[in-house]
Amino acid sequence: MNRWYTKLLGVVLTFALIIAWSSCREDFEYAPSSGNLSFSKDTVFLDTVFTNIGSATYTLKVYNRGNEDVLIPFIGLETGQNSSYRLNVDGLAGKEFTDIPLLAKDSLFIFIETTFDISPIPENEFLYTEDLLFGNGDTQQKVALVTLIKDAVFLFPRTLSDGTKETLLLGLDEEGNEIRIEGFFLESDELSFTNEKPYVIYGYAAVPEGNTLSMQAGTRVHFHNNSGILINEGAYLEVNGMLSEDEEDLENEVIFEGDRLEPTFADEPGQWGTVWIREGSINNRLEHLTLKNATVGIRVEGDESITETTLTLRNTQLYNSLNTNLWATNARVIAENTVLGGSGGESLFIENGGSYRFTHCTLANYWNNGFRTGTAVTLTNFLQSQGGSVVTSNLENADFINCIVDGNQQFELSLFQDTGADFNFSFTNCLIKFDDASNQFEGNPLYDFNDTNLYQNIILNGDADFLLPFGNQFQIGQNSAALDVADLNVIPPVPTDILGNDRTQNPDIGAYENVTGN
Repeated sequence: MNRWYTKLLGVVLTFALIIAWSSCREDFEYAPSSGNLSFSKDTVFLDTVFTNIGSATYTLKVYNRGNEDVLIPFIGLETGQNSSYRLNVDGLAGKEFTDIPLLAKDSLFIFIETTFDISPIPENEFLYTEDLLFGNGDTQQKVALVTLIKDAVFLFPRTLSDGTKETLLLGLDEEGNEIRIEGFFLESDELSFTNEKPYVIYGYAAVPEGNTLSMQAGTRVHFHNNSGILINEGAYLEVNGMLSEDEEDLENEVIFEGDRLEPTFADEPGQWGTVWIREGSINNRLEHLTLKNATVGIRVEGDESITETTLTLRNTQLYNSLNTNLWATNARVIAENTVLGGSGGESLFIENGGSYRFTHCTLANYWNNGFRTGTAVTLTNFLQSQGGSVVTSNLENADFINCIVDGNQQFELSLFQDTGADFNFSFTNCLIKFDDASNQFEGNPLYDFNDTNLYQNIILNGDADFLLPFGNQFQIGQNSAALDVADLNVIPPVPTDILGNDRTQNPDIGAYENVTGN
């Protein structure tokens, strides 16, 4: 027993000596940083942001690869407290920091953001650069910070006296309650969009009755979350894009997309709402428009009593919508050289009848952002309300001429007919993906591809040989089944493709002519 107590007493005394020695030290000993820090990158690119809109947060990692603990005497921005950059250094927010310890073989995180007001600068774009400094004197190290700032026209609803936002009345629900969305009416001096500056829209920008929203070639429109454009009864939308010489810059294209400019959002669906053409709006015309990353690309509602065209699309691309690229209800739509690409539901959804003509269009759904709920093309002549009641309307015609209907599913065409209304459709010189290997639809007259009243010169399940279908690039290659088999005698003629290439000799099916031989 005495031996056990002796050993325990020895351990206690040793531990007490260690504590006493440690308590005599005033602090851990750090060597001064001598410019030997390493960094995860030598330049931090914060991507592009709009004036007065905060950037995303970017990360820089600082390493001490040496064998000694160091004390960094200074970490801060080149212009100090006047900088438009903001830092967070190991959990501390600010713009200048002193005596930051960094243990041997350890690292620390620096988080960087910026908000910049470009208004005092005459240019519409400004490359904002500044150095992030480490240390002082001859051993000072630097990491460059770079951000492209864009000036923009911001359009948004007013904040009311009670703190809520201005709203727009859409109608009444089945119980008589108002349906409203956050939005505002555009003023008369806001109805002509130019290519001088991009536009950023918050909420729904509505065009009043009797007015036209026109957009010049090269216009760029960015939408915040749950935002869009609303074209009311008696109002009009004109998108006057033109053919671009540079297929990368698309200098004359009108582009609708979200307001997040970071590369990680370039192909993120559902970033904004929709372009909503409401019942009673007619003669809307969209040319050389690229619309991407919406929830619903274009929502168009027609009126059975109106015979004028609701919407005309030419040389236009709608893709990467979370739900549907083009959703039309009892409308009258003409589309030429139009691409309806990947979406989480249908690329084209026609419900409750109407009148439609698609010529030299590519309707191809290669969705790769999760489960897809629809086919590339869906046609119906009825509408089911939330209460369960069904309304039917005649599908006067849905004519597809020289079109590609394709995708990454077994069936890319869905036809739903209510016998209480007309259901008239036709496909002429089209490539259609409908792989009924199990004869699931055998005996269904809607899918009788030998019925020349419905289908003429159809290429069934041929390989379109798209360039990069999952990237919504639908140029066709030299092995495409669509080569040289389009109907040349289309009236009215469509003599050039979506890129301006001639198609007056041996035209190809779809929106693109194969001109590269690839």
